[in-house]
Amino acid sequence: MHTAGIIVIAALAITVTTLNPAVRAEESVIPSDMVYIGRGPSIMGLDKEDPQELANARSTYHKRNRTQASTLNDESPAHMVFLDSYLIDKYEVSNKDYGDFIKTNGHGSPAYWDDPRLNRPNQPVVGVSWYDARAYCEYRGKRLPTEAEWEKAARGPDGNLYPWGNSIDPAKANYGKNHDGTKPVDSYPDGVSYYGLHNMAGNVFEWVLDWYDPRFYSRLEPMVNPTGPEKPVWIGGTGTYVDLLTLGEKRVIRGGSWVAPEGSVRSTHRFWNHPLNNSYGVGLGFRCAKTGPSEIDQRIKEAAISTYVEMGREHFEEARQALAQGLAIDPKNTELLELRQLIEQSMKRP
Repeated sequence: MHTAGIIVIAALAITVTTLNPAVRAEESVIPSDMVYIGRGPSIMGLDKEDPQELANARSTYHKRNRTQASTLNDESPAHMVFLDSYLIDKYEVSNKDYGDFIKTNGHGSPAYWDDPRLNRPNQPVVGVSWYDARAYCEYRGKRLPTEAEWEKAARGPDGNLYPWGNSIDPAKANYGKNHDGTKPVDSYPDGVSYYGLHNMAGNVFEWVLDWYDPRFYSRLEPMVNPTGPEKPVWIGGTGTYVDLLTLGEKRVIRGGSWVAPEGSVRSTHRFWNHPLNNSYGVGLGFRCAKTGPSEIDQRIKEAAISTYVEMGREHFEEARQALAQGLAIDPKNTELLELRQLIEQSMKRP
């Protein structure tokens, strides 16, 4: 941005109250076990560019799973959505936390609660239905993330195909039965997403809010805060014994699991399960989300305005201090990070 442009922005913003130096990210606003993801556009899905490759995959998948071939197109086309800010858990819900919920509310134990491969306190809870997951999130004053929120949290601002980048890396996720069970919820620190979320690929499939419709993306136009189809569609099962018992209306699950194949850990991959079904739950868990408090958005806005004002005055040290207050709240904010780079460049000039 040219200095003249900064001055214009500063002139427009000069009457706005600048950020109180005492403002900071507080535990009561952003819990330590959640991350803040700011409002803005995000890419969902991907385009299938090789018709022959897709045809071959469709044939193999259909023979193996006896499912509808149309579901192979459920990640296409790539499209932009605009999301308001939200908070989302850094980790999958653990057995310890879910156990506290059981004790407090008298909620029933999930499937596999006694399975020694899966029931250590710091492992993710598995064997929960969509209704179990929703009840837990409500108990914590949260909700299930939408599919769009989940994918933005997994892919980051650059739209990565995996939380860590665009190439699969077996050292960064637990999938394909490479281990004898799930790993702790804080495992794979090298595989975290841009926003710092663990195990967005592998470990356990995660319930999200949305109903599943394999053709939903093909009917989309640019959307604001999408929440999936208004009504569920009736679809076939995967061909497994468990799913053949639960044909019909499905909810979306995301992220792959420790028993699922490599293709399922791609951040665009969509899968489904009946909301009452926890029998596939050996690899089925969740994390929670929450709508972002408006005060956080306001604080970040004020920090940006104060930064522009000081840059317009060429008070770059003051601009850096104002910017630091915004980054303390949202350290992954791309606009603020670009401003920091611009300030640093300006301070190096003679």
